[in-house]
Amino acid sequence: MVAIAVLFFAASAYLTALAIIWFVNPDAFPLSLAGPLLNGLELAGPYMFLICAAVGIIVGIGLVRLNNYARRATILIAVAGVVMLIPKMSAAAVDISASLFIVAIQVIVRVVIVWYLWQKWTAEEFH
Repeated sequence: MVAIAVLFFAASAYLTALAIIWFVNPDAFPLSLAGPLLNGLELAGPYMFLICAAVGIIVGIGLVRLNNYARRATILIAVAGVVMLIPKMSAAAVDISASLFIVAIQVIVRVVIVWYLWQKWTAEEFH
């Protein structure tokens, strides 16, 4: 659980840093830098970065405290991430390239997280 919570905290820190940098200097970077984490939601701007970072922190804290809502939220977030990566995987599958392997690793990590949290022995830890 701690490793998954660390992933949420790291993603939240990254999104928060991007939002702060963008508020200081809007021309510092393109919003697409958050694309791998937000999968299209980055078009809503840096406020969406902060909202997603807050959700990530709440879920990460819940995972550390072994709250069942956090386990379920993590499963939903990971499944939504896999669904949102399907078009990117289809586009990258045209040729064998580094982008295909990067997207494949993202899908694999999300599927492993869902599998781990779905196991009966893991779910029992949260009760």
